[in-house]
Amino acid sequence: MKFPARLMALTLTLLLALSVTAFAKSADQQRAEIQELQTKALENLYDLTPNAHEVLDNCYGYATISATGSQFGLLGGAHGRGLAVNKMTGARVYMKMEAYQLGIGLGVKEYDLIFVFGSQHAWESFISGKFKVGGSAEASATDGYSGGAIEGADIVAKDTWVYQVTTKGLAVGAAIKGLSIYPNRRLNS
Repeated sequence: MKFPARLMALTLTLLLALSVTAFAKSADQQRAEIQELQTKALENLYDLTPNAHEVLDNCYGYATISATGSQFGLLGGAHGRGLAVNKMTGARVYMKMEAYQLGIGLGVKEYDLIFVFGSQHAWESFISGKFKVGGSAEASATDGYSGGAIEGADIVAKDTWVYQVTTKGLAVGAAIKGLSIYPNRRLNS
């Protein structure tokens, strides 16, 4: 009984330490870091999936979330930060991500999620603060317009696809359940 309690305390301590570190930086420093993370995430995506360039050039909007996930015994979770860009209006919204899960495992991983929005409704749903993903995504989902597929992307909602890029490459059939994404009030004010 003592082991799970210690494990939970360790996990919460690590998440708190990461949050305090992020809060100590100024809002401008955090915005600059997130923009740099977005540039790196897109470069990595383009290296792995060259057609993603065309997808992002022709979409309504997109968002990148750079995340760190950890699993210690039965408890796991992830947190991330990113930037959503509306290509039609030029709006830029800084975002936060949280995910919690139960399961057996041990380890830490860093990854990027690149969301693609095919419509205004998909964009508004994402930045509303109520965007949640409850299950695994479906690989190579149709684009909803021509019946084609967005190679390497998974569908997560109507007119919303996601690429998951890990240090090992592009993850197909991304398991992103229990994910909550919402605007970062501090960075958007």
